[in-house]
Formats: sequence, C-alpha cells, structure tokens
Amino acid sequence: MGATDMRASRRITFWLKTAQALALAVAVCFSLGATDAGKRYNDLNHRLMCTCGCAEILGECNHVGCPSSEGELDELRTGIAGGQTDKQIFDSFAAKYGATVLAAPTTEGFNLVAWIAPFAVFAAALLGTILLVRHWSVGKSELAAEPEPNSEMAALRDRIRHETGNEGGF
Repeated sequence: MGATDMRASRRITFWLKTAQALALAVAVCFSLGATDAGKRYNDLNHRLMCTCGCAEILGECNHVGCPSSEGELDELRTGIAGGQTDKQIFDSFAAKYGATVLAAPTTEGFNLVAWIAPFAVFAAALLGTILLVRHWSVGKSELAAEPEPNSEMAALRDRIRHETGNEGGF
C-alpha cells in the first residue's frame, strides 16, 4: 500500500467519523425534551393560535377575559395526557377550529406554497439583480471601448476648460 492510498484511507475514515458524529448530534438535539410533557406542552401551545381573534399565539394569549384560550389549553393538556401525537393534536385542533388555528402552515398540498414562495421570490429577485448589474457592466465596457474622439472635439473640450477656468481641475 502506497502513501497516497494510506492518505486516501485516512481521509475516508475522517469523513466517515465526522458524518457519524454529526448524525449523533442531530439525534441528540431532536430527542432533547421529547419525553418531558411540560416542554412538549409549551412547544405545542406556541405552535397554535388563539381563536378569540386576538391574533396571538395560544400560549401567549393573556388578555383579560379571553373566552377561548383556557378551553383550548385544556384541550391541549388532555390531548398530551391521552398520548396523542403532535400530528393528531394539530389535526384535531384544525378540524375543530379550522386551519387558521395552526401558527404555521402545514407542509402538505397547496400550503407548501407558503413555504416555497418566499425563497422563490428571493431567488428571482437575486437573479434579476445579477442580470441587471451584468447588463450595466457590459454597457460600461462598451463605452470604455469607444474610439477616441476626433481632434476637433478634443480642441473644443480644451477651449471650454480654458474659458471656464477648469484647466487643472476635475
């Protein structure tokens, strides 16, 4: 086995171990708090909207006499205690109160447009800006490549500079 083969083997081993460490880190991050009902309750009530019309997150709705938030929070606690998954809880809230109860649109069907559209608009604007700047720079390079003006124009410019007192200026 040559020196190059050994370096290639070390490089592959390095990247393989790096990928394993990254996968482990991602798994740990996603599993943190997965079993804590309090954290799950807090997470879920911040992913739902209050239906009283205040346009606040369910967990943040604190206006006096809210007719909806306490009942909805009780429903959420019941769903968590009943062992429902997040998707089941969201589906039950959406079925009862409509899709507007979800703080963020789902990533299914037509709602996927709400996630894709901002990035598509940004990409289109970036592409348009790049094309515009390239168009401007091409125009400047064509202007720079224009032939020198004839001696008659140069003499006229010199005369104007002399008469305006701008001989050594800008």
